[in-house]
Amino acid sequence: MITPPTATPESEAYPPVDVQRSARRKKTVSAHWSGETVVLQVPARMSAREVARWEKELVAKLVTKRARASAARSQRSQDDHLHDRARELSRQHLGGQAEPTSITWSTRQNTRWGSATPATGTIRISSRLRTAPSWVLDAVIFHELCHLLEANHGPQFRKLEQRFPGMAKAQAFLDGAAWALGDPESSD
Repeated sequence: MITPPTATPESEAYPPVDVQRSARRKKTVSAHWSGETVVLQVPARMSAREVARWEKELVAKLVTKRARASAARSQRSQDDHLHDRARELSRQHLGGQAEPTSITWSTRQNTRWGSATPATGTIRISSRLRTAPSWVLDAVIFHELCHLLEANHGPQFRKLEQRFPGMAKAQAFLDGAAWALGDPESSD
């Protein structure tokens, strides 16, 4: 596993830090991102030396965590990742019966989360889901895999779809996302 470089004040990756002193804080120190700036919250009476120690430690952790998340998002945004997930989900829940010929991200899927063409075995996943939680993306991929086996939303399709744990939770998430996007009719 490649570990991202640790941020130091001398490195280019070191972000600006806003130190906020609080009279209400007695012992705790925290740090979080605000845009591209790290906000370090410390007790008002903490010495400059102690603040510098905490800054070095916590900023390095935040920068490393952000770099790892970015690398994971980048890897996940590849079509190969979708294909790997589809293969694994089919194996786990459908006995490997659903095998798409291709599964790709689509920027043209604006009213659906995904679509499948059973005749050709192709699946397209809306690029709006690139930042969705993994379990939601998996649910959409699984839903489309089910369409490769059963084209419509009839009873047989629903039986297949029920094999995926958390499908109802994922659907609730997608319904909320559609509502937030101002698209309450968004579907598969």
